[in-house]
Amino acid sequence: MLLGQQLAYVILNCLGLDTRPHFVLGSLAAMNLHSSWKDPRYLAAGNRRQRRAYAVLQELGILTTLGPFDPVVAGTIPLAIDLPSSDIDIICEVPLGNSVAFEQLLRTHYGHLPAFRAGQVASATGPALVSSFRYLEIEIEVFGQALPTEQQYAFRHLIIEYAVLCAGGPAWRTAVRRLKAQGLKTEPAFAALLQLPGNPYEALLTLENLTPAELAARLAQVTLPANSR
Repeated sequence: MLLGQQLAYVILNCLGLDTRPHFVLGSLAAMNLHSSWKDPRYLAAGNRRQRRAYAVLQELGILTTLGPFDPVVAGTIPLAIDLPSSDIDIICEVPLGNSVAFEQLLRTHYGHLPAFRAGQVASATGPALVSSFRYLEIEIEVFGQALPTEQQYAFRHLIIEYAVLCAGGPAWRTAVRRLKAQGLKTEPAFAALLQLPGNPYEALLTLENLTPAELAARLAQVTLPANSR
């Protein structure tokens, strides 16, 4: 079974701070994996930053507001590899023809908040609308495009990176955070450690076709920087 479909094999030995639902071999993990990431309540039982992010999301009511667009919290905070400057990332599915209504919804509810902005951008998978603003000194970024959230790069990267961190253990989390602190973005940091050539955002997706055993074998061949252990 492919990595993106059966993360259960990988997460059995995940880090102690992980509070997401763990599935055992033979369960319906393949069916439940995507829906479990779409339920943000795991953040409420996570580390301090995750609990704070959940509180902010609840105070803003943003996941309810964006409910029709299938919002998912992505990025570094769910993976506990965030830096103090990291924002809360939310991805949404915005069907073709709904972009104007999506932007207006964001402007109506959050346009009064500091540093609000919204506009169209080009992405690797097509045009998207990105909005960002600040709330209680935390930056929030909303990304919407005409793709189901589980097909968007941010979600697919989330699944892959979570599998790598669970399989690799604390040393991998430390190594990723060190590279990020040095200025690398998340996907380039993972790609550098995994020695993946080319575009890191595309290269990471090649791991979707690995079985958990193949992923573990690949990680075993990587020598992490000495200060990661």
